[in-house]
Order: sequence, then structure tokens, then C-alpha cells
Amino acid sequence: MIYRLLAMNIDGTLLQSNGKIHKSTKEAIDYVQQKGIIVTLMTSRSFPSAKKVAKALKIKTPLITHQGAFIGEGQEKPVYVQRINEDIVYDTVTFLEAFPCQIRLVHEQFSLANRFKLNNQLLARTVFTSGDPVFYSQQFVSSLSEYLHDQPMAPPKIEVYFENEHDLQDAKQALNKMFTEIEIIDLDSLRLDIVPADVSKLTGLTYLGSQYGIQLKEMVVIGDGVDDIPAIEAAGLGVAMWNSDVKVKRAADWITRSENEHGVAYMVKEHFRKQQPIEFLRKMNIIKK
Repeated sequence: MIYRLLAMNIDGTLLQSNGKIHKSTKEAIDYVQQKGIIVTLMTSRSFPSAKKVAKALKIKTPLITHQGAFIGEGQEKPVYVQRINEDIVYDTVTFLEAFPCQIRLVHEQFSLANRFKLNNQLLARTVFTSGDPVFYSQQFVSSLSEYLHDQPMAPPKIEVYFENEHDLQDAKQALNKMFTEIEIIDLDSLRLDIVPADVSKLTGLTYLGSQYGIQLKEMVVIGDGVDDIPAIEAAGLGVAMWNSDVKVKRAADWITRSENEHGVAYMVKEHFRKQQPIEFLRKMNIIKK
């Protein structure tokens, strides 16, 4: 099979545990792009956060962000965007405020969150990192529902960080019964992402592929999270990082090294060195389009 598109998750995949991109990873992405492979990022992060990573890797293709709800090269003119209805946002937030959790409404230009102090320090660091406040405006209010009553908002995604696992499960079960207009995505035992119905990394990847005339079987997907599983299973070659959950590894066709052992660079160089450049394949009429 000839692969024409490479999609990668960011956290736990491209980034090392220290939050940095290794030189070998940058070289591998440059190498594969020179072969004519379209490279994109497929992430739960906000668009501005993903764009910073894309810039470091010299990726200019539209990015699949906000769990697939926002796809674009720039935040002003997305090629695809789905938003949660303002009324659904208000009702969802009002319900979630009964739980001890932090709720973040993640817009492509800013985020809005309640002032809830997370006692779990590891989780608190995750919240900080995902927003990257250096270049992404974060606002905090005492009551989100009161704020939304006066200033309605329709974000592509809502992030919820719980203190307790049982609260997450109870909230997820209730929300699934209350609304058909939203999709609940588990990231781990303490975090949920809420997006518009029928939105996922896979639907975003499918849409982006359609814009380039590329089928899922012509794609390579590399990820580490449970939210990557549908895309990993649907791709022509699904790759799991060694640091992935066992569920992700079982879904994958190939398991590469961990994020701290340059797993992306290893996989890319190991596989794509065997594939001729796309332009050459077109000249040889192996690829017709």
C-alpha cells in the first residue's frame, strides 16, 4: 500500500514528557514531507496550541483540532467547524456545576473556565499545558452558568476535569441520556471532552482526506490516547506509541517506541524510507491523481 497522508497526535506522541519536540522528530517530519506525504496533526488541543506545534514542525496543512470539531490552517477561516449550540452549552454547564470539577469552554481564540481549584496536581498541570496560556487567552469566572446567561457562547469543545472517577462516570451517563446533540469522549479516568454530535478525530480525518482525494486506507495514523483508537483502527496503517494504554496497542497494526525514545521518528524513517516520493509515483502512473 502507498501511503499519502500522515496524521499524528501531539501529547504523548510528538511531544516528549518534558513537552519538547526532539530534533530527530523534526528531521523525520521534514523527511516525509519532502517525499510528498501530506502531514497533519490530529489533537484534542485548541487550534492555537496545535498551530504552535505545527509551526515548529513546518507543517502547513490544515490541522484537525478540538477533537475534530475545528479544522483549518488559520483560526479566522477554518475549512471545517462544528460548534455546540449555545442552549446546549448552557444546560450542560449548569448540570456539571453540581460536580466538583473544572469546566473549560474551549473556543479557537480563547478559553473560559470556572474558578475551581484542582487538588490533583498532575491533573492541574495537564489543564495548564493544554491551554498554553503564553499565547492562548484563558479567562476564569466564579460561575460559568451566570456568565453564559448574559453572554452565550458556542465553542467547538468543552473540557471537564473531575476530582473523582465516579463523578465522571455519573456525569457521562447522565449527559448521554440528556442530550443527543453532543458527543462525550473519554480521555482518561478523570477527563471528558464534549463536542458536537458525530464529531471525532476520525470524522475530522475523513473530512480532511476528502479534501485531498485521499482515502483512509492511504493514511498512517500515530497516536497514544484512547480517543485515537477509532482513527488508528480505520487507517491503512494504525500506529500506537509504546507509552500508550493497552487498548490503544491492541487497536494498532504497528507499535513504535515511546515518546521519550523518539517513537515517531523511528516509525517514520523505518516505514517511509521504503516508499518512493509521491511525485515519482505519479510520473510512473502508479498513482493516478
